Amino acid sequence: MISRRVHIVVLSLGLALLLGLAPAFAQAGTTSGFAPIDRPGPELSVPPEQLREALRCHGDPGSGQQPVLLNPATSVTPEQNYSWTYAKAFTEQDRFWCAVTMPEHTLGDIQVAGEYLAHSVREVHRLTGKRIAVLGHSQGGMNMRWSLRFWPDLRPLVDDVIGMAPSNHGTQSLKGCGPAPAECEPAVWQQLAGSEFMRALNSRTETFEGISYTVVYSRFDEVVTPPESSELHTGGGLISNVATQDVCATNTSSHLLVGTIDPVTYALVEDALNNPGPADPARVDSSVCGQPLMPHVDPASVDTYLQPVAAIPGLLSTALPGVNLVGGRSVDREPRLRCYVYAAGC
Repeated sequence: MISRRVHIVVLSLGLALLLGLAPAFAQAGTTSGFAPIDRPGPELSVPPEQLREALRCHGDPGSGQQPVLLNPATSVTPEQNYSWTYAKAFTEQDRFWCAVTMPEHTLGDIQVAGEYLAHSVREVHRLTGKRIAVLGHSQGGMNMRWSLRFWPDLRPLVDDVIGMAPSNHGTQSLKGCGPAPAECEPAVWQQLAGSEFMRALNSRTETFEGISYTVVYSRFDEVVTPPESSELHTGGGLISNVATQDVCATNTSSHLLVGTIDPVTYALVEDALNNPGPADPARVDSSVCGQPLMPHVDPASVDTYLQPVAAIPGLLSTALPGVNLVGGRSVDREPRLRCYVYAAGC
């Protein structure tokens, strides 16, 4: 009964998220006008002290396991997204992990989030001496690809990019922004179908050689629509696109559950972390289909309820036009792409 209540709590929060988190669906492989993939990335414009303060790490960097950088979804902090799920799991595994907190509850310009990720990847690699995995939910499963696209020096430092219901090509869902003069948070504009951000993200290639890409999504995702828009297809990376229903036909997890307590997603994440290459659903034991929650989530823990509840203001800020409860800003159009994005600059 307690596990069922956890599902009810998270599902109810998911309704707010599903109404509001508006990622995007753009055409992949567009080349016209965008920077070549091997051009060195720009200097970071965010002050170094802000980048340092945004990264928090836990555990022994000398651990033999692959280190993980946790990257939050739109409108939530790493604590709200992961402290009661994946952060707890990795701590109990004695796996070194770090989490990056984005400005404006991850509702701000994703180009700025890309700088935070560039710094974080370099720092986690420096601390551990290992190629790292980046694990993210929704926007957090997508925006690492922006950093890899425009900062080529990061590619040798990253072994795995694991996206849980990532907005890789966005969504056709929309809360209420667009066309102007409607207002939305910058990250919402950028994750709309056909946005300039999405065109740039998927320009020339989607993946890079030497990196494994695991995409886990649910065919019941109401946020990233159509759900298959999460998938990656082009480039030299090793790619595994897996719907949770490919492993367990009866899995009904929504967008929010895939990034929090879904046991099928967890099994695929662990498979990607513990084996060379991306996740292979054939290696996942069918017993996962009978599990109500991912391991390490404690239905009796206060955090299991408090952290999702703490996420409500951010979810509502994204879901309801004109409402902002977390201090972010709304704008009437998509942020302008930075000069480094274009082959000819500005």
